[in-house]
Amino acid sequence: MTPRIIHLEEKKLVGYSVQMSMVDNRTGEVWGRFAPSIKDIPNRLTDDKFSLQIYPESYFKQFNPNAEFEKWAAVEVEDFEHIPEGMHSFILEPGLYAVFDYKGSSTDKSIFQYIYSKWIPESEYELDERPHFEVLGSKYKNNDPESEEEIWIPIRKTDQ
Repeated sequence: MTPRIIHLEEKKLVGYSVQMSMVDNRTGEVWGRFAPSIKDIPNRLTDDKFSLQIYPESYFKQFNPNAEFEKWAAVEVEDFEHIPEGMHSFILEPGLYAVFDYKGSSTDKSIFQYIYSKWIPESEYELDERPHFEVLGSKYKNNDPESEEEIWIPIRKTDQ
């Protein structure tokens, strides 16, 4: 699977976030809280949803399934003028991303094993210290083998 290499422009996001780990997976909780409130965000740019992870700097150097990271459920907005009560804003900074078009169940983690253990080590890129995220568009169907999403991995050229 070959990704598209894209320079992402800054995006403004609004949503909910929680601290979690792979062992203490709270993804269902954050989406359960966020999904019913999406309709309350008046200045959305698209119907796409963002599942975003902010990992600590050393997260991928010494992987530990108990290590915590920040998990977001969000949508892109035009501005931060209308943030519903209890939600927060987040600016996704510009940068280079490897974008993988993935079709399959969101419970199948083999795509991430491929990205981190095969594609990145064999590419001319390395992970960058920026958020990782998935764009869940109109073809996304949670846990469905026919589901489609985009997986955005922050990268930079390997130092040579």
